[in-house]
Amino acid sequence: MLKVALTIAGSDSSGGAGIQADLKTFSAFGVYGASAITALTAQNTVGVRSVADLDPEFIAEQIDAVMDDLPVAAAKTGMLSSQDIIEAVAARVRVRAILNLVVDPVIVAASGDLLLAPGAVAAMREHMFPLAALVTPNLRETEILLGREDVKDRAAMRRAAIDLVRMGARAALITGGALPGPDAIDVLFDGHETHEFSHPRSGRRAHGAGCTLSAAIAAGVARGESMLDAIRAAKDYVSNAIEQAPRFGNGSRPLNHLVRPAAQR
Repeated sequence: MLKVALTIAGSDSSGGAGIQADLKTFSAFGVYGASAITALTAQNTVGVRSVADLDPEFIAEQIDAVMDDLPVAAAKTGMLSSQDIIEAVAARVRVRAILNLVVDPVIVAASGDLLLAPGAVAAMREHMFPLAALVTPNLRETEILLGREDVKDRAAMRRAAIDLVRMGARAALITGGALPGPDAIDVLFDGHETHEFSHPRSGRRAHGAGCTLSAAIAAGVARGESMLDAIRAAKDYVSNAIEQAPRFGNGSRPLNHLVRPAAQR
């Protein structure tokens, strides 16, 4: 039976990140994608020009409309740019008992633009983390969430992943693409053990890699895979999508979401 995954995130007008990247990724993994849009952005591969948040009540109505009609097996969140939006989404996740939730705490875009109001960081920790089967921050987002600036190497990533789980998430995957070195290292703490994932670094700045990774993990979980297997497949997919990125855009390259995941080969 075809599985359904829901993305609750912002729209990217250039198609490389946000809702657009999530839906492309769901399709690549053979999962039916539904969406609840939280914000509209005017952006491209160079940067974010403008953001228009949607009304929190309307966001909640989108989630209810999907949940009333479709058998959602997993969900992910992306850009939740204000405290009111975070609280509205968290309330619907609780009421609708969405268990397989991947939270991508979108705070900083690949361009460096801030996408989450500083006052909303505490709301993200308080309301979304306890609902998350997995959180997937990058290095800078991890530092912002933890309120410190010492996550600069693999040992620090391992400590930080444990600290994120102590905040309430069931598991934490810290993506270390910004660390120097020949390989991109990600660190997972699953509540019991720490795991590391390594892929050769492509040397290319990627637009929408974090969105794509979290969507791919949600797709794998929707298909019934374990979290660890879903992460492995997602990492492989994102690495290939970056390696085969199209040569357009004047900033970070959008991923090639048409690459086939290992599960579909």
